[in-house]
Amino acid sequence: MSAQAERLGVLIAPVLAELELTLYDLDYSGGNLRVLIDRPGGIDLGAITQATRQISNLLDEADIISSAYTLEVSSPGLERNLRTPAHFAGAIGREVKIKTRPSVAGERRVDGALIASDDTTCEVQFVDGTSRVLQLSDIERARTHFVGDAAPKPGKGSRPGSPSKSKKSGSPAKKPGTTSKKSRDPAASAEET
Repeated sequence: MSAQAERLGVLIAPVLAELELTLYDLDYSGGNLRVLIDRPGGIDLGAITQATRQISNLLDEADIISSAYTLEVSSPGLERNLRTPAHFAGAIGREVKIKTRPSVAGERRVDGALIASDDTTCEVQFVDGTSRVLQLSDIERARTHFVGDAAPKPGKGSRPGSPSKSKKSGSPAKKPGTTSKKSRDPAASAEET
């Protein structure tokens, strides 16, 4: 994190704490200030809106950014980047995808369950039960990975509101709000009647 981003984080964190929110991550580059906020149990749009107003007012008063910038406040999302020891500690028990630096021996891509983490290392367990300990400083990129239920996709026409076959002709039923080819041409419509 840049020195400017660190100063912004120190400024913003107390305002978020008043709203019972935490600063998950902050990135300031290319005229964009991206603030990721969170709280236990998740975050809703109302909290994001309130935080955006408070942060915007604070930054206007502090006048810490001298050039024009765009403020973006959002949640870290379901699949979130892991950049700090606290991020890794908060992701213990979750599936992760990690890419190590090219200089690190072994496979560069490490996917599995994060089972341990401290200030300098993390341990990822693979499906086969084996695990690998990585130095956080050797990680180029890491994020949580959401693994949902592998429910089968619905079959053709089985979704609510999907077109079904007409019993008469076997052609797809007309969707509401659409027109047939014949009715688009007023002259053709007049000839049909």
